[in-house]
Amino acid sequence: MVETQAVVGVVAIALGMVLTPGPNMLYLVSRTLTQGRRAGVVSLGGVALGFVVYLVAANLGLSAVFLAVPALYAGVKFAGAAYLAWLAWQALRPGGVSLFAPRELPPDPPRRLFAMGLLTNLLNPKIAIMYLSLLPQFLDPQAGSVLLQGLVLGSLQIGVSVAVNLAVVFGAGSVAVFLARRPGWLRVQRYLMGTALGALAVHTARA
Repeated sequence: MVETQAVVGVVAIALGMVLTPGPNMLYLVSRTLTQGRRAGVVSLGGVALGFVVYLVAANLGLSAVFLAVPALYAGVKFAGAAYLAWLAWQALRPGGVSLFAPRELPPDPPRRLFAMGLLTNLLNPKIAIMYLSLLPQFLDPQAGSVLLQGLVLGSLQIGVSVAVNLAVVFGAGSVAVFLARRPGWLRVQRYLMGTALGALAVHTARA
């Protein structure tokens, strides 16, 4: 029901976006460096729940809208391409600050860590745009249930994002030390990610 090309496209976009520092990663890294890995994992649980909320809400509405108005696909496609291009610029522009720079945060109990992870994700415009503009372009009304396709592709995105963020949580301390001693690697990471996002933007616009 879900084509291989759609799976590859969603995984590529999910990787590109999760590896581009945003509110979620900033919060998870800050919590991990300040309060330890356990706090980072609990916070990630809240972030994951936020993904599920977006996934269900977006697909329940979009499954009806896109079946009724197929012409919206063009607008969605170019909006998604423009957003990817903006993310590429954010990664490549000069004056970036290291995501792994230590930040002072007061310690919080697990319940608050989970709630703040959830709230951070729900208020993250990058996630809202991804579900409303990027993922829908991989849906094919001719391939079966649009709702089921959206849930499957969205679940792939959640899996990629949670896996990468979990690796970030467990490696945050080591990465922070590594990058503090080798600032040149920050520029390499930014250029590689910006180039990848720019290529995805071009591919999305031409698809």
